[in-house]
Amino acid sequence: MVRLLLLSVAVLGAVMADVYMSNPRGSNNRLNEATATRNNGNRLFDSQNNARGGYNTGDRWDNAAGNDPRRQYAMQYFASGGDTAEQSKLIVEWTNQHGCGGNKDSPHKTNCNIVVQMMCMSNGTDADYPTGQGSDATSIFERNVYVRDGTDRNTQNYNQPTTTEINGDDWNTKNTAYNNRMAGNYAGVQTTRGLHETVWWYDMCRYREANGGLYRADQNLGTGSLGYIGSERTRQNNNGNRRGYECPEERDYYPYWQPTHQMDYVANYQRTPWIDMAYLSGNETDCERVEQGTENQNGKYRCVPPSESSRTYDRWITEETCTENGGSWVMFHSFLEVIEAADTEAKCNNYKAADKRNKISWMALRSDSTTKKCVVQAPPPKCGQAPWTRVNHLGNSIDTNGNASRVEIDLPHFPSGASKRCVMRLRYNITTDEFDNYGTDHRHNDEPENGVVSPVEQDPFINVAGNAKPLRLAMNTNQYGRTFQDRSHAFIILPRTSAMSGKIINNLNVRGKRGNIVQTFPAVEYDFVPNKLTVDEDELLHIQWTGSNTHNNGGNGGDGQTGDAGDGTGGTDRHNFLQMLQSDLNYPVPYENSTFWDMVESVNYPNASPLDLAIEYATSGYYCGYKSYGRCAEGSHASDSNKAALNQQLNNAPASYFGHVLKFKSTGTCVYMCSRNNNFTNRSQKGTLWVKPSGKTQAQ
Repeated sequence: MVRLLLLSVAVLGAVMADVYMSNPRGSNNRLNEATATRNNGNRLFDSQNNARGGYNTGDRWDNAAGNDPRRQYAMQYFASGGDTAEQSKLIVEWTNQHGCGGNKDSPHKTNCNIVVQMMCMSNGTDADYPTGQGSDATSIFERNVYVRDGTDRNTQNYNQPTTTEINGDDWNTKNTAYNNRMAGNYAGVQTTRGLHETVWWYDMCRYREANGGLYRADQNLGTGSLGYIGSERTRQNNNGNRRGYECPEERDYYPYWQPTHQMDYVANYQRTPWIDMAYLSGNETDCERVEQGTENQNGKYRCVPPSESSRTYDRWITEETCTENGGSWVMFHSFLEVIEAADTEAKCNNYKAADKRNKISWMALRSDSTTKKCVVQAPPPKCGQAPWTRVNHLGNSIDTNGNASRVEIDLPHFPSGASKRCVMRLRYNITTDEFDNYGTDHRHNDEPENGVVSPVEQDPFINVAGNAKPLRLAMNTNQYGRTFQDRSHAFIILPRTSAMSGKIINNLNVRGKRGNIVQTFPAVEYDFVPNKLTVDEDELLHIQWTGSNTHNNGGNGGDGQTGDAGDGTGGTDRHNFLQMLQSDLNYPVPYENSTFWDMVESVNYPNASPLDLAIEYATSGYYCGYKSYGRCAEGSHASDSNKAALNQQLNNAPASYFGHVLKFKSTGTCVYMCSRNNNFTNRSQKGTLWVKPSGKTQAQ
């Protein structure tokens, strides 16, 4: 029997214990809807959340991207460096409805954990975005691999395995059935639709047997069309519903016992497995289990069928059943990237010596291969105490200085210096103590004919007063083991420039969407993230934001209020960055009285003057400066009389802005605001930055 760690377990009754990620912006399966509710909850993944949550993908300019993916904006962060002191710090922020955190000094009503992961690929530039539905092999392959948000809201297509692939008279019959079906699946992947996991990954999930060692309570998972229970069926997903190409069993349990590789390794694309970034729990003793179970540096086994098979993945999930049926039990190693340029062990060792963050090895990616490569593996995930939040509340934590739940992670370091296209997911898992989270398994499934009664049952009756009529509890056993999830839109991780060497990069972003607190709920109104930040004068600061032009929040409103209260054109998100004298004021200072722009210098474009930077940030990049410099071409700056005037409410400014990476020339304090979204008594979008002398930073 497969050993597993049941760190993803249960939730009370039928409660909707949603989780919503606000930085990076969580989609909750939204794309570009102008409605308050998402259009398709099955688009990319199973969130289990309210249909009102989530944020649209970013728009690059002042109008909606529509059917052109190159008009979408993907957030672009710079990577961490190879030294552990060269962090690129990102605040991951979320709200979870049914509580989390707690220890013996601050007990809670639930047990929980938060799992933050990333999946990345190479070749993530606009030029690589697949176009059309070409029938040539390259076109089909590209649209099956490329991580994207898509431009329409439909779910990708899929045709499920047939019994002929299992019970055919010979290998030729089985292979023909499989090859024809999968050729249709690959060709059927639509360029216009979003893609996270691959159809190859989902087909492996659909074909693979479910883990029979899991606790299923009294749920009947059926058998599906293949005559056995596949990994698409879990206690939480007992009817085998499909969402995108996500594997339900892998989604519901962590750490997963099989490798999460999305395809066979291809050098040009390097689609990674899920990379663990952070694990937060109400019990820090879980950290040892997580380090042993994380896929980051621990190989995972799966069954590879015999060489006669066209299929490269098999049904069996134990070594015994695998080998009995002619398969090979193969270990697969996770990778953050593979350095193809290091084609000898000596070259690989040079990278290894320079990298103090990752694990770099000259090794094979799988145990049945003799081909060795320079494999980069991510460090173990950050592990610690989850922020304490109370139940029935999508709000702030007592452990984060009045902010929403959050964890600061270091973005990965990719030694090759390649850009990567990534997506982040956050899973929220909760349970109570009706049963042992680690010791309860298939032996405790409800089998009254064998004298076994499940520790929890569907809507049980309880006797509390002798012969009095019993009471009934609201318990749904397919939710007593529940995982909630949100995912970001696609984003880019850029290689550092030489000017960033040895430096910490602090990422300062914006959360929220247009509307008042009721209209946006369960999403949030605008704010900077973090809105209080202390940095060392030797560190760097990257101020960047994204927004949508279709956050109209119109009908259907679901179970909430519609509307998009705010200033400027309806449905549009706009932001800028202006210095103030102090946070309890409501007016920015004129440039002549500002101090911040004399404190900083652009790392990307050092020729930008303080005035250029002030104008660019004040206009969300509508003007690239006061005059022409470096990236600021004629026709784009404020001194050009031929450029249309900026709308005073930023209506014609870009919804998203890459900004500059700034270095500090002096210490000081900057209080700042957004002029459009700072409507006193209605909403506030302000922040404070403290720049301290080297070695004297203080946590905020």
